[in-house]
Amino acid sequence: MSLVTHGLNRTPLHFAYKRKSVNYEHKETFHSHLGIEILYIHQGRGTMIVNNNSYDIKPGMLCIFQPYQLHHLQLEYDDNQCFERSLAIFEPTMFDAYFEPWPALHAFYNYINVGKLPYPCLYEADDTGMLDQIFRHMSQQMPTLTEPDKREEISLFLISLFRAIKQAWGKLKVNEQYAADHSRRRNYQVEHILSWIEANYMQPFRLNDMAGALHLSPYHLSHLFKEATGVSITEYLITRRIHQAVLLLTTTNKPISWIAEEIGLTNNSYFCKLFKMHMGITPHQYRKKWTRQG
Repeated sequence: MSLVTHGLNRTPLHFAYKRKSVNYEHKETFHSHLGIEILYIHQGRGTMIVNNNSYDIKPGMLCIFQPYQLHHLQLEYDDNQCFERSLAIFEPTMFDAYFEPWPALHAFYNYINVGKLPYPCLYEADDTGMLDQIFRHMSQQMPTLTEPDKREEISLFLISLFRAIKQAWGKLKVNEQYAADHSRRRNYQVEHILSWIEANYMQPFRLNDMAGALHLSPYHLSHLFKEATGVSITEYLITRRIHQAVLLLTTTNKPISWIAEEIGLTNNSYFCKLFKMHMGITPHQYRKKWTRQG
C-alpha cells in the first residue's frame, strides 16, 4: 500500500469538478496532503476515517482535511452506486495574502488551516447550491487560464469557496446536535484500534499485544479492521509511520536515524528501504527536495 502525500511539487491547485468513479475504480489508501483539501461529495456512500473516527459518507457532505491530516474513504459500489466529487487541494500559505483585505474571512481561512476543528465534515452543506456553482465556474475557467492569470484566478476561486464554506460553517453551532448525531459512528471497535495505534505506533509492534490490550483475539482484530478499512493493520501501521516520518523530515532537522526510532523502527536501513518503497525516494532525497523547493 502506498502513502499518497500530495503537494511535493507545490502546484498552485489540484482541482476537479464532479469527478466520477464507478465499479470500484476509486480505491483509496490512507493518505495525507501537504496542503488543505476541500472535498464536496455529490454522490456516494461509504465510510470516511479521519482523526481515528469514522463518519458516514453521504451526498451533500463537505469534508475539510488540514495539512498532514491522515484520512481514508472506504466506498460502497453496491446497487450501481458511483462516487462523484469535486475537490480542491492547495498550499494555504501561497494564497494567504489574497485574504488579507477581508479580516473576518482571513481569520476563518487561518482557522481552517491550523485551528482545532470540531468536525472534519459538514452534512447538507450546500442547500443553496452555492458550492456547486463555485466549483462549476472554476471548471469552466481552468482550460482558458494563461500562466500569468492562473494565480489570481485561483485566489478568486478560493476566496469565493471559503466565503461559502464560512456561511455553511456558521450553521454548525446552530445545528451542533444535528452534526453530533451524524458523527455517531458504527465502527466504534475500529476507532479503538486506530486510537491504540495512534498511542503506540512509536513502539515495536506485536499483534498479540494489541489484541490483549483491546480484549479481542488476533484473528478477530485483524478481520474487523480489514473489513472496515479495506487495508490490514500492518499496512495502516506502516502508512502511519511513513506519514509521521514525512512530517518530521519537512518540519525538523532531526537526523534520519532519530526519525526512524521515533516512529518505532530501530533499524535505520530498513526504515530507508521502507520509505523509498512507499514514497519513491529515500528520506534524505525527500528532505533535500523539500528544502530546495522551500
